Amino acid sequence: MFYGLNKFIKNLLPKQLFYRALLIVATPIIVLQITISVVFFDSLWIKTNKGMTRSLVSEIYTFVEAYKNEADYNKQKLTDLYYQNFQLNIKYIENESIPSLKNERWFSPIDRTLRRELKSKFNNYWFDTLSYKKMIILKIKYQNGILQFTFPKERVTNTSARIFALWITLPAFLLIFIALIFLKNQTRPIINLARASARFGRGEDVDEFRPSGALEIRQAGYEFDKMRKRIIRHLNQRSEMLSGISHDLRTPLTRIKLQLAFIKDQNIVKKLSDDVQEMEKMLNEYLQFASSRSEERTETFDIT
Repeated sequence: MFYGLNKFIKNLLPKQLFYRALLIVATPIIVLQITISVVFFDSLWIKTNKGMTRSLVSEIYTFVEAYKNEADYNKQKLTDLYYQNFQLNIKYIENESIPSLKNERWFSPIDRTLRRELKSKFNNYWFDTLSYKKMIILKIKYQNGILQFTFPKERVTNTSARIFALWITLPAFLLIFIALIFLKNQTRPIINLARASARFGRGEDVDEFRPSGALEIRQAGYEFDKMRKRIIRHLNQRSEMLSGISHDLRTPLTRIKLQLAFIKDQNIVKKLSDDVQEMEKMLNEYLQFASSRSEERTETFDIT
């Protein structure tokens, strides 16, 4: 079970070093930003909105209670007073009922908080948070009509939440961008070392390799360069040895050819000549290998 889960997780992870390093750097930043956002949203933004909404509903409830006890000539004065001090545009509409169709969002924190606070004060109400971008319309049943309240959304929500989200998001992206630059510089020497090793493994000539990057990567590069030079020196020595042996064996073969010319038995001459030709062919192949090894190039062919 654990082996299968481990294999599944490995398949999900990126295979390249650069993306793995980026994942190691970016994951803590993203987790931290999500944690800060959740804590802010839960402990500060929602509680602040709840307090603002409760204060607004209390003001509306106070107005309704005062509106009931005021004379007609004082009701307009009370309405104007609330508009000037609390940004509440209040209008009494006679012979109108509460709309049956609700125009609110069930999953919105603003609507949910407003609904909860209104339910604790009023029995028959209706509000609309969707029709206007910056305004909320609230209708409360009053005698034979309704009291319609129009107020800004900033009365029930903290508008600095978007600014806060922007300020915690931009630094995160900035840090990830800086990490991308540093990771690119750190992984480039490893990629260059891998490419040089691949070319050398295919038998291609590798230009003078210059190790770069961190100390450990430089050490690996220096060791690779030493190994490359040792292998090249070994191959050159082997080629020189084969070339020398081939040249040294040509002289005895030439003497054998001359001696074969004085032998009268043609059967023996034929057999020895075949052996000499085979040895000479082998020596030519050794010489050709020794002289052409350094000139070999890897070529790509289309076999389709």
